[in-house]
Amino acid sequence: MYFRSTKSIEPEVSFKDAVLRCLPNDGGLYVPSKVIDLRQFFLYMDERTSYPELVATVAPALLQGELNPFSAARVAEIDFEPELTRLDENFSILNLYNGPTGTFKDFGATFHAAVLEELLKNNSGAIILSAVRGDSGGCLGRAFYGRRGLTTVMLFPSGPIRGIDPAFFIHNGGNIIPIQIRGTLDDCQRLVRETINDRPFSERYCITSANAINPGRLLPQAFYYLYAFVKIKKLFSGGLFFSVPSGNFGNLISGLYAWKFGLPVNGFIAAMNTNDPFGDFIRGKEFKPRPVVATNSPALDVSVPSNFARFSSFYEEAPAVMRHIVFPASIDDTATLKAMELAWTQYGMLLDPHAAVALAAARDFFNKEKNSFDHMIVLATGHPAREAAVVEEATGQKVSLPEKLALLKKEADPIAIVDPHLGTLEGLLASCL
Repeated sequence: MYFRSTKSIEPEVSFKDAVLRCLPNDGGLYVPSKVIDLRQFFLYMDERTSYPELVATVAPALLQGELNPFSAARVAEIDFEPELTRLDENFSILNLYNGPTGTFKDFGATFHAAVLEELLKNNSGAIILSAVRGDSGGCLGRAFYGRRGLTTVMLFPSGPIRGIDPAFFIHNGGNIIPIQIRGTLDDCQRLVRETINDRPFSERYCITSANAINPGRLLPQAFYYLYAFVKIKKLFSGGLFFSVPSGNFGNLISGLYAWKFGLPVNGFIAAMNTNDPFGDFIRGKEFKPRPVVATNSPALDVSVPSNFARFSSFYEEAPAVMRHIVFPASIDDTATLKAMELAWTQYGMLLDPHAAVALAAARDFFNKEKNSFDHMIVLATGHPAREAAVVEEATGQKVSLPEKLALLKKEADPIAIVDPHLGTLEGLLASCL
């Protein structure tokens, strides 16, 4: 499988080169350059197919020549699966929070870490430099901990550092290096890009990233769309839609990849909160960033989605097609709480506010376009305990924190606190590596 830059200036590169280089030199982002039809594989699977089986089958077909079936089987050794729950004849929930840190990111990060370990098993290794905040560091920490040849450096903005077991840290025999930057998440993300784009430095230490700028994080998220279809395809005749919580748009882009790989889907709901970062763009208007407004679905509080270049590249290729497959929706806090309440009272299911945004958008679409689809799958991207206060406000139900998520609330100390300057960070990295 080959990748090109969204700016289409540089030559195409292999999957391995795209994941290791992470960013093209022309300032774009890597996207698949050719469509690979996977229908001959997943159309013949059924509801008995496990998630690891699906991944082990489609991954080598997708990454032709770069991941053989034996390597793919090792990469697919994942001990958690998505869970599809049918609510009624019109709606299902795809639970993506069964992983070790209760977030959909566990799927992409775990595959990414495993495939890097496999691709680099005969090399000297790599440094994984990523910007994280809150407990998202826990996701990468769990995915990359103990991986042979991979050292993971996490840049945290000012504030508490949570979710990483100090036993994972490099001075305790692990492979994780937490560094705090005196600044914001934007500063951390800028430093990741600047370090990777300093090619003499990044190539000397083989530095890449596990953030969504890396196609190795986004591509495997397409697999759970295929998995959901395999689980439910016998129960309806057609007209399948997905409703996707959308902030930085990585999840929606992964769904669009699945569609390009042959997934028979009629459309995607881009379920946004009141920040509605891409609503005007999807409707064919000019994209104009607006100030971020705080909502009860914080992961969707985005003004400029980090996947803007990837998303706009779909529209550059086929604007007429995209207008009829992606449908924007903006859900306010009141509607979000009502959707959480409805999910509990009508279906006995607790949803976090991000999944509730997607459910509210799905129901609105159904009420307007009920004749255009047979079934809608709503993505639940986070464990309700991660937003327990909002869940209790909406439903009156207290959410107990699973034991595996307890670590996400514990604070840890960084190994260093530095100013947000490239030279300072590179000096620290050189001394640690």
